[in-house]
Amino acid sequence: MRSIFFGSPEFAVPCLEALHAMSEVVGVIAQPDRPAGRGLALRPPAVKVRARELGLEVWQPTKVRTVEFTERLRALEADVGVVVAYGRILPRTVLDAPRLGCVNVHASLLPRWRGAAPIQWSIVHGDTETGVTLMQMDEGMDTGPLLAKATTPIEPSDDAGTLSERLSRMGAELLKEELPRYLAGALRAEPQDETRATMAPLLRKEDGRIDWWQSADAVHNQIRGMNPWPGAHTSLGERRIKIHRAVPSTLDPEGARPGEVTALDPEGILVACARGTLEIQELQESGRKRVDARSFISGRRVAVGDRFSHEG
Repeated sequence: MRSIFFGSPEFAVPCLEALHAMSEVVGVIAQPDRPAGRGLALRPPAVKVRARELGLEVWQPTKVRTVEFTERLRALEADVGVVVAYGRILPRTVLDAPRLGCVNVHASLLPRWRGAAPIQWSIVHGDTETGVTLMQMDEGMDTGPLLAKATTPIEPSDDAGTLSERLSRMGAELLKEELPRYLAGALRAEPQDETRATMAPLLRKEDGRIDWWQSADAVHNQIRGMNPWPGAHTSLGERRIKIHRAVPSTLDPEGARPGEVTALDPEGILVACARGTLEIQELQESGRKRVDARSFISGRRVAVGDRFSHEG
């Protein structure tokens, strides 16, 4: 089997490794290197790094809707294309370049959470289950027919980072199990139920801004879903605070305003929400190190009656 792999971030690396183990990968397509870090030095995507380690040819086109790119793909005479978090919508000419078209490993149970950030939005919205889907690709945003799925619970302790790692491994296992069956014609493609579709748009920094006029459970889910990026953040006076870890508390003090600090203890900073209370366990003031609640309290950087604000 000859295959082409499209992918960019760390999430896609296990699928690249799985595809390499079961086929001849004749080309790897990744996003261009991007500036990163304080010095804004160009940083290659994780897929490019791993592909080079495996001795695979890597392309990083700035445009995928050109005749030249399509002809180059066709010249590879691949049987199938595998797309995992590549980061661009591919045109029909590219999708049709491999003999059997392209399949996608997507990090949700489609049609729920189509789009760029399915892992994060599934947590933010309080889903208790998610998974990975193998689908035939069309020109839409994750709208193609479904081939196979694998499911996993979303644990209360999961954040977007831990869940991404688990789904990444699951995606590779699903690909190993089901891609040979797809190539043999043993999988039946089923159209998606459009009435059940939801969208997971690309994350913005402002999606991490905490609105304390939500329930404690909703704020907790936002903190988990926005970790590690863009991070859930709030303001304490003039200071910008990023909250890394918190849990809902059963305490619900009467008369407290949303965002108000109602109690301090060695385990956490208790903050009132519209319903319930959130116990902040790890946080980080802008320009300082990440610390636990005990250290933040002992540094006298917060007091009962202080109020966190969403204007930050």
